[in-house]
Amino acid sequence: MLEGIEFLNKQFFWLFMLLPLAIVWYIFFHKKQTAELNISSAKGFKVSGSWMPKARHLLFVFRLLALSLLIVAMARPQTVDVSSRTKTTRGIDIVMAIDVSASMLAKDLQPNRLEALKDVASDFIKGRPNDRIGLVEYAGESYTKTPITSDKAIVLQSLENVRYNTIIDGGTAIGMGLGTAVNRLKDSKAKSKVIILLTDGVNNAGQIDPKTASILAVEYGIKVYTIGLGSNGMALSPIAILPNGSFQYGRVQVEIDETLLKDIANATGGKYFRATNNKKLEEIYEEINKLEKTDVEEFKFYNYQEKFRPLLLAALGLLLLEFLLRSTLFRSFN
Repeated sequence: MLEGIEFLNKQFFWLFMLLPLAIVWYIFFHKKQTAELNISSAKGFKVSGSWMPKARHLLFVFRLLALSLLIVAMARPQTVDVSSRTKTTRGIDIVMAIDVSASMLAKDLQPNRLEALKDVASDFIKGRPNDRIGLVEYAGESYTKTPITSDKAIVLQSLENVRYNTIIDGGTAIGMGLGTAVNRLKDSKAKSKVIILLTDGVNNAGQIDPKTASILAVEYGIKVYTIGLGSNGMALSPIAILPNGSFQYGRVQVEIDETLLKDIANATGGKYFRATNNKKLEEIYEEINKLEKTDVEEFKFYNYQEKFRPLLLAALGLLLLEFLLRSTLFRSFN
């Protein structure tokens, strides 16, 4: 019954300590308020079994209840309905540049590098409700999978559809992937612009040098976080395509141009990470999520509803009932 009710003036509850004193006073002194007649014997009088003398104690009960209700009313019971509204004061535009070359099917991450990335990146996107996100795919060349948008359903669906295909030329064009991502962000009006560039190899294709693309990123105020994806040593990777179209796998040395990725990150004010397993990849995206925080301002609105009025009316009703009964039905006992 009292769920959700708060009391503004709780100090008035101390007045309840006076009620036991009132009860004691009533028990020991109420007889003195009525006239007494002392006689030597009551044998000649007919004893009445009327309930009126006992019922008159209800008048005191009504008064106690009325006082209790008044005390609770003075404590100002009220309910509070809190509603909130958020306003993004510092939005971030993010482009995720994803390497989709054949080597991303290597099985050193489970079930493979590309699927592991998609799982982690999906959680990352879901955790950025106030930002705009876009996707870029690259292998031997690059293209925009999804322009930056605030519609996370579209981004997540596009991410789900990211897979290795033979449409894009083979190889790893890191410069092309970074350049396309920069092109997506260069006209952005966001307070912060970020690229997350992921690759598992070395730059061996494309017409744009990665360092030239990083210079463009600096010019447009874009921060680049680079991720080298792959275990240390050998990894079970595609080495040939069988007649049935499936891949033949073999042990291949993992080669990541970490020096290049570090240079890109350092030049743009970002950071380089190395993901050697699924757990490490999750930790990297969690760290990027913490580094790139969107400022959100929250406004809270409080709607107070006073609940003392029904208590006050009930108390006045009890006092009025006591007065009427004392003046009529129990008049002879006053």
